[in-house]
Amino acid sequence: MVTRAAEQSGELQRMLEQRGAEVLLFPLVRFAPPEDSSQLDEALRRVHSFDVIVFLSANAVRFFCARARDLGLAFAKKDDIPRIAAVGPATSQALAAAGISVDYIPSQPSAEALAREFGQSLSGRSILLPRSDLGDDAIVAALAQIGAQVAEVIAYRTRMPEKHDPAIRDRIRSQQIDVVVFASPSSVRNFIAILGADQPAKISGHVRFAAIGPRTAEMMRKLNLLVSIEAAESSTAGLVTAIERFFWGPA
Repeated sequence: MVTRAAEQSGELQRMLEQRGAEVLLFPLVRFAPPEDSSQLDEALRRVHSFDVIVFLSANAVRFFCARARDLGLAFAKKDDIPRIAAVGPATSQALAAAGISVDYIPSQPSAEALAREFGQSLSGRSILLPRSDLGDDAIVAALAQIGAQVAEVIAYRTRMPEKHDPAIRDRIRSQQIDVVVFASPSSVRNFIAILGADQPAKISGHVRFAAIGPRTAEMMRKLNLLVSIEAAESSTAGLVTAIERFFWGPA
């Protein structure tokens, strides 16, 4: 069962089905532009005043670039923008798809690793951080600790879907699902909200839970979900590889 937003599930669904899996889509998050885009618009109009833009997710890239297009701003030209940092490979791929070169990417996909590995380069710099309204504050603290000047703007909102398929929910409760795949902390929180806090202990003996990366795995453990599968690389391909290895061992 894939819990990613509907518009982001296609590649993961295709890769799993190519390997013979039956894939059920049960979107547990949806994304929307900010209710008030004035701060984002201001940041986009003065984007050249920042030394570095730090992107923490592919969604941040998507909504940031979409708003730039709405405002008629040419964001994809490398010479016209500050240096770019991506928290991990999926974010880096989204930037590449938008025609934007990445200057910083940490060896481990986490905000803390980004600040630790590039602290000297980022210290004292003015940093623009487009993020979700539910974003983790760890990156802000990590960047502030190395002396960076961080300007946060809400690039998009993360919400629970307005409705979900009760038939799939019941299949989870009756332990008819082999693996539940999570790609964000928000999807984990919404899973518990929909199923109930007592469900993980009841189903964890038969249902396996997979995390795309460390931040998602951390939220799963916090909410008492057993992390059976965790991708070594925070990407769709990394997640599929981790699921394959769990069931069939190394290729």
